[in-house]
Amino acid sequence: MTARVWTEVLSAVLGDLVRRIESLPDEVTLECDAPHLLAVATELRDHPQLGFDTLIDLCGVDYLHYGQSEWKTFSATGSGFSRGVDRRGAAEGYQPGRRFAVVSHLLSVRLNRRIRLRVFCPDADEPIVDSLVGIWAAANWFEREAFDLFGILFKGHPDLRRLLTDYGFIGHPFRKDFPLIGNVEVRYDPQRQRVVYEPVSIESRTLVPRVIRHDNRYDPALVGGPENDSKIAG
Repeated sequence: MTARVWTEVLSAVLGDLVRRIESLPDEVTLECDAPHLLAVATELRDHPQLGFDTLIDLCGVDYLHYGQSEWKTFSATGSGFSRGVDRRGAAEGYQPGRRFAVVSHLLSVRLNRRIRLRVFCPDADEPIVDSLVGIWAAANWFEREAFDLFGILFKGHPDLRRLLTDYGFIGHPFRKDFPLIGNVEVRYDPQRQRVVYEPVSIESRTLVPRVIRHDNRYDPALVGGPENDSKIAG
């Protein structure tokens, strides 16, 4: 089945429930609205022409400042890195209701096909989407990880608890506005014979992107086309 035929099959089965998202030529990425997530996921799993019976991965994404902010330097340690502005064209950017997303990677073993499904959380202040555990049991730990690191809630999850951070951890470390040095540090105190939390003692560092210093190879006067080859060679 060619990529074109495969795309036509997806459009015929799912109709207006999904939208095709630009991706690499050999990849298929679909996006659906949060209220339609369970219906789309069920159809992807059960339809005989699709049969995506395996959830390979599920993760959260934070689009805060995506494609809009300049590189941060002096304030990077306190607020986290941002993405450089894409000056080649209009970037997607973070829009209200499109900050947090959940991305699932699915595999159809029978057809040897893979697909990526993205859904945005409508509310950025309290991001929540339906849990996929009832459709793919493997989503259980993946959703716990996304909750732990991004603070995304999954409605209907049977046991939504933190998975990687400590029980008393405050915040969600993969959010773009979470400080790189964290809020507190934890250690075992032998005198108290228990774990204690203390203010962060790490010294802030200024993190800057890599800078290419002056080099004749990057001189605009010498770079630009075949007519300048002789200048470069000289």
